[in-house]
Amino acid sequence: MSLPEVSTHQQIDELRAEEHHPTPRQYVKVAIVLFVVTAFEVAIYYIEAVGGLLVPLLLLFALIKFVLVVLWFMHLRFDSRLFRRLFVTGMAFALIVFAIVLATFFFRDPGAFTESNGSNGSSSSE
Repeated sequence: MSLPEVSTHQQIDELRAEEHHPTPRQYVKVAIVLFVVTAFEVAIYYIEAVGGLLVPLLLLFALIKFVLVVLWFMHLRFDSRLFRRLFVTGMAFALIVFAIVLATFFFRDPGAFTESNGSNGSSSSE
């Protein structure tokens, strides 16, 4: 009696996997969205009026593309919550380590991150 139940559960699992797997049409739609976002990135780079918003806009577009790739092409959208939590935890840990390393360089030599030190390449102790 247990054999039919096992095969039934296997069939249900297979149906669920097929039900949640994206179709080729959905992959093409996501690829088109990624292409459009990339085109916006390239176009914004050449617009001089953007000025100080260039880096935040490029970071926003990169975040959008990152999320789409992770959710669709890495199938995180269709995986269990455990895998999502593991991925988010890993990303949070990586960002924390990155921030610590960046802060270490900043506090070690704060003048290295300013545009000009007022010295114009010559030493001020002449």
